[in-house]
Amino acid sequence: MGLGEPIHLPSPNLPKALDVPQLYFKPPSARIPSFPPIVVPPSDLEAPEDVKEEGTNTEAPEPRKLEIPIIDIEMPLPSGEVLITAVTTAVVAVGTTTVAQSMFEPIKKKVQKQLQTQVNKWKEKRKKRKDSSKS
Repeated sequence: MGLGEPIHLPSPNLPKALDVPQLYFKPPSARIPSFPPIVVPPSDLEAPEDVKEEGTNTEAPEPRKLEIPIIDIEMPLPSGEVLITAVTTAVVAVGTTTVAQSMFEPIKKKVQKQLQTQVNKWKEKRKKRKDSSKS
């Protein structure tokens, strides 16, 4: 090997590359909802001349009242819709509470019993440790 000779480098004998199939990825597509445009009337919109204005009843009906004769007080009563909503809510709340209490009461007793057993064992072990450390 002289200075003028080319350098002979060994070439590695590599296996042929694996044929990996080309994967074509199609991005997902979605239907985008579209809404009809909202038409806002112009601020200077007026009724045609031939159209007469409808009369509107602006006075409110007088609220119902409950008279209590002994103390001479009149109490306003809520409307029927409000009463129905309040009564329904109260009945559902009481029913749910009653059912839930009857379901959770046995679970509560068992858990409380297990916890009390563990506390009693812990107290006994602590008492034994105190007694053994004193002697």
